[in-house]
Amino acid sequence: MAITVRPATETDLPALLALYGELNPDDAPLPAESARSIWTAVRHQQGRTVLVAALNGTPAGTADCVVLPNLTRGGRSILVVENVVVANAHRRRGVGRQLMDAAARLAESTGCYKIQLLAADGHEAHTFYQACGYQPLAQGFRRYLDQGRPAQPGESSRPQR
Repeated sequence: MAITVRPATETDLPALLALYGELNPDDAPLPAESARSIWTAVRHQQGRTVLVAALNGTPAGTADCVVLPNLTRGGRSILVVENVVVANAHRRRGVGRQLMDAAARLAESTGCYKIQLLAADGHEAHTFYQACGYQPLAQGFRRYLDQGRPAQPGESSRPQR
């Protein structure tokens, strides 16, 4: 079982969308043209790398990494990791660990002083990140925005995630 991690390419877009569908199953699928347009913007964003972990050549997981320039810590950057997901069918085979190791190598190669991520509530995710060397050192906060769409009667104004 060979796991390789590499930067995603446009040909990975259908697999990325399928993985994101597992990450957020309540999200409506993006129209193909919107997905291609967004992918183009992601691909051209300086400091951004979407990693794909392939298991025997098949995309099995992904992590979206962004290097943020920083004016503290001697000017050393921060790597922010978001949208980490391993396909349900490929979990517990080392795919996630390989993704997080690749993110750490990316952070080191770009001179980052830390890697930062938020983990959804859940023992399994927290245990995984701690096993990868991450520590729960700060309290995270989120504010979700739903621009331009008023809440419908009976609908919560706060998303569940």
